[in-house]
Amino acid sequence: MTDFFTYLQIQGTRDPSAKGKTFKCLPPLLLALLSLCLSGQVAAAELPGGVRLGGHLKSLNVHVQAAPGGSFPDTDFSSNRLRLDLTGSAGETLDWELSAENLLLYTDPKGSIPLPGQSANRAVELEQSWNEGEDFANRLEVDRLNLRTTLLGVDWTVGRQAIGFGGILMFSPLDIIAPFPPDALDTDVRPGVDALRGVRYFGRGGQIGAVAVLGDGRDNHSYLATFSHNWKEVDVQGLGGLLRKRPTVGLGLAGSLGGLGIKAEATAYQGKNTDKAGGDLHDTFTIAALETWYRFESDIVLLAEYLYNGAGAEEPGDYPRAAVSAPFREGLSFLLGRHYLLLAPSYEAHPLATLSGLLIWNLDDGSFMLRPLVDLSLSDNLVLQAFWNYNGGRDPRPLPSPLPPLPRSEFGSAGSSGGLLIKYFF
Repeated sequence: MTDFFTYLQIQGTRDPSAKGKTFKCLPPLLLALLSLCLSGQVAAAELPGGVRLGGHLKSLNVHVQAAPGGSFPDTDFSSNRLRLDLTGSAGETLDWELSAENLLLYTDPKGSIPLPGQSANRAVELEQSWNEGEDFANRLEVDRLNLRTTLLGVDWTVGRQAIGFGGILMFSPLDIIAPFPPDALDTDVRPGVDALRGVRYFGRGGQIGAVAVLGDGRDNHSYLATFSHNWKEVDVQGLGGLLRKRPTVGLGLAGSLGGLGIKAEATAYQGKNTDKAGGDLHDTFTIAALETWYRFESDIVLLAEYLYNGAGAEEPGDYPRAAVSAPFREGLSFLLGRHYLLLAPSYEAHPLATLSGLLIWNLDDGSFMLRPLVDLSLSDNLVLQAFWNYNGGRDPRPLPSPLPPLPRSEFGSAGSSGGLLIKYFF
């Protein structure tokens, strides 16, 4: 689940007296952003020396209803990001990349949603936060800082970079370094990690590689070998090694049967610190998925995925333990249960308007998250999305104060939410 839904599930009451508020109006920053983008005053540029400048402006504005059981009040927040990307070359064989991103976060009640914390996949702190816990908080970070070259037929990248694996679109079990949550609204830019990576390409889409990711401590370093190859029209991917001290092995297959696209992936882990609070819940666990893709004659596209989340809990009463376990905190797993069905239909109603939806259904406790979304292209580089996340399921069971309510379903423990996301690229 996304960062603010995760927060709703694992946090206790901060302000029991807070009354529900409606989102009174779009923040002034959003209106200024709209005016700036529509006026065309922000644009990509070619700088001296062949340096290229690009980036984006994004504003996510959300109203979150109070969680059942009173564990979280009505909340409004506005997340506003400015990103600048610089790329260039130093000679004929060396390329470089530098990206900085600033997050301005408004919350009401103040401090109800925190700024992002330090990533487990970053050894060097290149972030600075201001005014944490207040109405307006700010965070500036360097998200890319790397050099790329080719040496002895191997493509090398060293520094803060984006690393992703797997091919399943909604949630990929092979994407184990810095994956996106299955309900992520914005997946345009993958978070950077501190790593050394080498890849050798061969044949038809084949590659073999190795990556070392340096985390914020020795226990969070990762060392992986990877490969991919196309064998008889089937794409095969694999990886193995150590993921933050967990022995890990994964395999993925992708192909088609007529007009039906099929992908299957599974990654198995040996758990760590299972005897400690905040460690893995299980001595061994597997995360696996089967995804299909199909386009109907009506041009409706449907993605369907069965997801087995072996890192989760078997019973709703154990969801609080899963929410503070290492896979959840590290971003390896975003869901609390075991068995899920994910559906994502989409339809292009007009060249400038796309209608889509997302269903995440916990097959164990029967709870679900349903999100309709409309995507509007306002100009060449400007996109507006409007959405509503409806959470359904059994309400949590109240317990004597000061104990938090006991979950009886995953999505029934969180309030519904909705809002607007505007994105401008330059």
